[in-house]
Amino acid sequence: MEHIRTPKVEQVRLLDRFSNKSTNGTLYLTATHLIFVESNSNNSAAQEVWILHHHIASVEKLSLTTTGCPLVIQCRNFRVVHFVVQRERDCHDIYSSLLRLLRPVAYEELYAFSYNPKQNDQQREEGWQLIDLGAEYERMGVPCDQWQLTDVNRNYKVCETYPRDLYVPITASKPIIVGSSKFRSKGRFPVLTYFYQEKKAAVCRCSQPLSGFSARCLEDESLLQAISKANHNSRFLYVMDTRPKVSKTCEVQNHYIIPFSRNNSVLVFEGLTRVSVLQLNALANRAAGKGYENEDNYSNIRFQFVGIENIHVMRASLQKLLEVIGTRSLTMSDYLVGLDSSGWLRHIKAVLDAAISLAKAVTVEGASVLVHCSDGWDRTAQVCSLGALLMDPYYRTIKGFMVLIEKDWISFGHKFADRCDQLGADPKEVSPIFTQFLECVWQLTEQFPQAFEFSEWFLLQIHEHIHSCQYGNFLGNNQRQREELRIRERTHSLWAYLMSETQNYINPFYSPAFSESHPVLEPSTLPYNFKFWRNMYHQFDRSMHPRQSILKTILTLREKSQKAETAVQALESRLHELGVTPLATEDSPAPPPTRDHLSSTLPPRPDSLILGAPINHKEVLQQDEEEEEAGEVGDETAESTDTERTVEGSSGTESRKQSYGELEEAYSSDLAKEEPAVVSLEFGVARMTC
Repeated sequence: MEHIRTPKVEQVRLLDRFSNKSTNGTLYLTATHLIFVESNSNNSAAQEVWILHHHIASVEKLSLTTTGCPLVIQCRNFRVVHFVVQRERDCHDIYSSLLRLLRPVAYEELYAFSYNPKQNDQQREEGWQLIDLGAEYERMGVPCDQWQLTDVNRNYKVCETYPRDLYVPITASKPIIVGSSKFRSKGRFPVLTYFYQEKKAAVCRCSQPLSGFSARCLEDESLLQAISKANHNSRFLYVMDTRPKVSKTCEVQNHYIIPFSRNNSVLVFEGLTRVSVLQLNALANRAAGKGYENEDNYSNIRFQFVGIENIHVMRASLQKLLEVIGTRSLTMSDYLVGLDSSGWLRHIKAVLDAAISLAKAVTVEGASVLVHCSDGWDRTAQVCSLGALLMDPYYRTIKGFMVLIEKDWISFGHKFADRCDQLGADPKEVSPIFTQFLECVWQLTEQFPQAFEFSEWFLLQIHEHIHSCQYGNFLGNNQRQREELRIRERTHSLWAYLMSETQNYINPFYSPAFSESHPVLEPSTLPYNFKFWRNMYHQFDRSMHPRQSILKTILTLREKSQKAETAVQALESRLHELGVTPLATEDSPAPPPTRDHLSSTLPPRPDSLILGAPINHKEVLQQDEEEEEAGEVGDETAESTDTERTVEGSSGTESRKQSYGELEEAYSSDLAKEEPAVVSLEFGVARMTC
């Protein structure tokens, strides 16, 4: 509270950034939130806007105008609010206070350590025990005869950014594991992340090797060979480097670099000023002593680059996207050009393409795959988690998706603290990697609405709390940091909260039967399948949302249908208590109608289709003949024709005995004998066939 200079400012206007509308109200500044409350002049429900301090990414105080001092706040959840404060001094006090409150200097200052949802210690612990990764690996089928749980990293001595419990091939000894870790960036050696039990194929992850231009490691080669041999259904192992494979021209210290040989080694000629680089990103890492696997040193591997850009490119791409969608009065052409030039959807496509390649290699070819990028915690997490999502229907349920995030993102050390700027980290380390993952999942839900138990609001709620720091799940960069901070003892779990609110995130289109018949999803990444996610980037711009929500309408209808079914069941129970048997229930369906019943219920065939005109000339002649025949029939027959129209080729008495379908068939067969052209009736519509 010592950082709050002015806790309350009245006569503040909140502007809509896409219209000229404004709302008057009062601004409150608390220890955790910035709150705007609309002035309640007409006794209606006042609008309230609550902004958590840690959601605020930037605060900008603009120049003083005749109407007041503007204050623009941009949030990490893509909310943008524009206040106009009457007094410049009040605006400056709010501005200065927010600058300090939105940038905590220690983890203990984050909201998670003061948030109290009124739970006791037992309830808190139960919330953290909701996700059990040991049980998840057992569900996959490991440990088994080829994979084992190793305690080599039990004290984080081999790799401090990996979890304690790791699964490796049963033939991989501890000396091999330790040797491989010394050859991999940050010590992140190859370990199991997903096991496709149907074909005994494994998805493993790691970081790039420290190979440089010529270095090799026998232990690392042995570990990859052990992963390959653990799968008896394939004789080779895919090594997927998620970094781009590009061909560019640039300057590199007066050296000329060209690739040669099939493993992309290079020749360097001095004195030349331009360079043609293949595998530009990976090659730069090789020059720094890092790099990628040399196929000459590793037996039975198939190496491939995928083409996902690094964190800096992704950060710049999102910034361009936000600039485009935040600009007022754009023409359609300018909007579409800006959306394309940002490259955001192309990056989404690249990530999904990589995940699809992974899923096909495992499910179709039955091969094991090793995935890595530079350090193995950004692009690697995206590809491994999305690949598992495509292969396993369990991860497409609400709880399964929580397990997936816990396993591939939290446990394996995605740097949430740095990427989400929890403690004012280096701006170059901030990047929307997890946001991209959530958007990829949303794109999949748009293609397969029946395959996912959760709706987009579930994804948006997770994204909200990635940046809110209200729960402890995403604090820090790895599991070791979270243990040092005693997260489980001092904070609460997001998963327990989401599970208690499950009914708010149910997808009404979800069909378990669809997941059973389509266990592996095969999405299309053609350009027209990618959409702009309005509810993510314009979630708080109410004026841009449709007046009617299809999802809410369907949920409302579903709720009403459930209430009606409950009422029917209650009435049936009451009837049963009274000893009355219902006339027709689902258990005793009504018998199918007979032909005689159909003949009495079907409407008479119309005389014509358009304003009483006969269907054709032949029918006119036929009707004339019938009238002559009808004149010779007795009075009793004539009376029957007054109440029921005589169908061609039959008397009124016969029409009462025969169904409409039989008469139509008889009439069509008679005409077929006389003329090559036949008039048939389908649902009361005449069709001429020759």
